[in-house]
Amino acid sequence: MQDPNSPYWDRERETMDPGIRDKASFEALKNQLARCYAEIPFYRRLWDKHGFDHTKVETFADFTASCPVVTKKMLVADQAAYPPFGSYLGIDPSEIFRIHGSSGTSGTPTMYGVSREEWEQSREIYALTHWSIGVRPDDIVLFAFPFGLFFGGWGMLHAAESVGAKLLPMGAATTQAHVEMIYKMGCTVIEGTPSYLIRLADAARDLGYDPAKSPLKRALLGGEPGGSIPATKQRIIDEWGLISACDSGTSSEMFPFCTSTECTEMQGLHLYNDEIWTEIVEADDPYRAVPEGEVGHLVYTHLHRRSQPMIRFAVGDRSYLTREPCPCGRTYPRLPQGLMGRVDDTLVIRGANVYPTNVEHVLRSFPEVGAEFRIQVSTRNHLDELLVQVEIADREMPESEKADLGKRLESALTTHCLIRVPVELVPPDTLPRAALKARRVVDHRK
Repeated sequence: MQDPNSPYWDRERETMDPGIRDKASFEALKNQLARCYAEIPFYRRLWDKHGFDHTKVETFADFTASCPVVTKKMLVADQAAYPPFGSYLGIDPSEIFRIHGSSGTSGTPTMYGVSREEWEQSREIYALTHWSIGVRPDDIVLFAFPFGLFFGGWGMLHAAESVGAKLLPMGAATTQAHVEMIYKMGCTVIEGTPSYLIRLADAARDLGYDPAKSPLKRALLGGEPGGSIPATKQRIIDEWGLISACDSGTSSEMFPFCTSTECTEMQGLHLYNDEIWTEIVEADDPYRAVPEGEVGHLVYTHLHRRSQPMIRFAVGDRSYLTREPCPCGRTYPRLPQGLMGRVDDTLVIRGANVYPTNVEHVLRSFPEVGAEFRIQVSTRNHLDELLVQVEIADREMPESEKADLGKRLESALTTHCLIRVPVELVPPDTLPRAALKARRVVDHRK
């Protein structure tokens, strides 16, 4: 049994000298590259096509500069050609223990086969993540992630189980059922998307509860960028009266292992780079790493996974890295601002890059704003236009206050987005809700 008063699940691993950890990670990388070339046709074809010789990789810098990236589009095409798991399965089909799939929100779902051995091995990294955010054996954890083919809810369940917490896997139950169970069972931890936790707070008030006086103490956020947006995170903390709300980061392709999570200090995502090596590269050149502290695109590599290993998977997220020590004492590198949004969500409007995460940060900082918003993109007179539809929190808000709120929102959005952003205020519960990943950009352009 772990000491519940210790901040670490595995003190030696989490506080290891970074140089020693990186040396071991590089040895694991070399072994992984050799195995992938010898045993996995997908990588042998890809690397031969690009002239990549894994035997000449002598440093992580060599790896970045020479190994080609893998994209979701490539994986989908490979599974279409070699159904159902693609030519990168990496294990005999008889070894598959769990079959999962991507959420499919950005296109065709991808299927994943995981061996029993790796599903069990992932327990340790999940235990690290949950212990770091403060989950302990005496906690009651409510899971507001839906359970289905998507890995997300199952991975979080796996994590809480690993640390011995009591599990309440509500999944895709009704919003009312989630709220009532929080109070009935005295749940102390909730796990779900930021959008859904904000929605739950509104539902609790509608049902006569005060969410700020709920038994909840902590939240683990995932599934969308909101957990790394300061205003969104603070809103969740304030509305539910939490001690902390921590973000987690990964993708379906990187499961059953988690790439990163926050600790209770909430100083950004810790990168478990002894399990998944993480690079940050230039936007237009995945062979060039960006300097520490500069924003770039994330690229992930499984160091140990045999079933469908990802080698330089370009996940499509933006962030920057620091190796400055965290106050918690863990020595893993960090993404100080977490995941800063997906590359394919970036909107180019009249020459300006508009990030939906920036829009959300502005809106969540206004207490008068309700749970949902939508970014409508259209073309008028050959020019791209934005319109942000925003729910108000109070259905009875006087017209004069609505007019003032609209002006203040437009001013703040214009400052952050560097172009004029009109705002349309709508009543509460007008815009669609999502229990998993909120899709808030509606692009009407041809």
